[in-house]
Amino acid sequence: MIDEQFAPTARGGILYDASRFVKPDERCFTREYWLEAGTLVDAAGGRGGVWFIDTGSGQWVVRHYRRGGAVARLSKDRYLWLGESRTRSFREWRLLQALKRLDLPVPSPIAARYERGLVTYRADLITERLPASTTLAGAVMGKGVGEEDWRAIGSTIAAFHAHGVRHADLNAHNIMLGEARRVYLLDFDRGEIRRRGPWEEAVLARLRRSLDKVGGARLREAEWQALMQGYRGAAKL
Repeated sequence: MIDEQFAPTARGGILYDASRFVKPDERCFTREYWLEAGTLVDAAGGRGGVWFIDTGSGQWVVRHYRRGGAVARLSKDRYLWLGESRTRSFREWRLLQALKRLDLPVPSPIAARYERGLVTYRADLITERLPASTTLAGAVMGKGVGEEDWRAIGSTIAAFHAHGVRHADLNAHNIMLGEARRVYLLDFDRGEIRRRGPWEEAVLARLRRSLDKVGGARLREAEWQALMQGYRGAAKL
């Protein structure tokens, strides 16, 4: 069970799981803190500002929220302040908490922070690092994905949709393939639980566009149909 606790800071606050993390301070969300502690494992590229740490009892992922697209030219990592509960880090932390309660395959939330300015804020999130796995994008570009794996991906997405879980940016990079056809979904920034509806088809269409972009000629129609078979089969259960 996740033990949600809140710790105020000088310019914001930290939400954390007290069963996994002794009361944290703001330095825990910086790369320098873990580098000095000698627990920094490696870093990942991209606009997410992601790095991995080894706590001794498992690895965690630290992510600094960064903007993408044209708006990043104005501000790389600041968002309009609309209240503590609406910060991106707190919303994603609490959504992950809800998804874990539903026994859905997502990383456990460890801690989330926001730091206020005058009318904006910056945010960070710490989650557990999933067991040995690779992104769907990496698998497609590498050895490929087997038919049963495609079905497992489809049935996993269907399980999320059955609970009304809308992923805001489901693409080939935030679907993780683990051992024994275990499939995980990552990055629930701006995600939500809502009433089921046409948005489900839009999520699948977005994923298809991502796969077409990543896989190109490697991606065969039969592979997408295997994913959809898994999706439709799970949806009937």
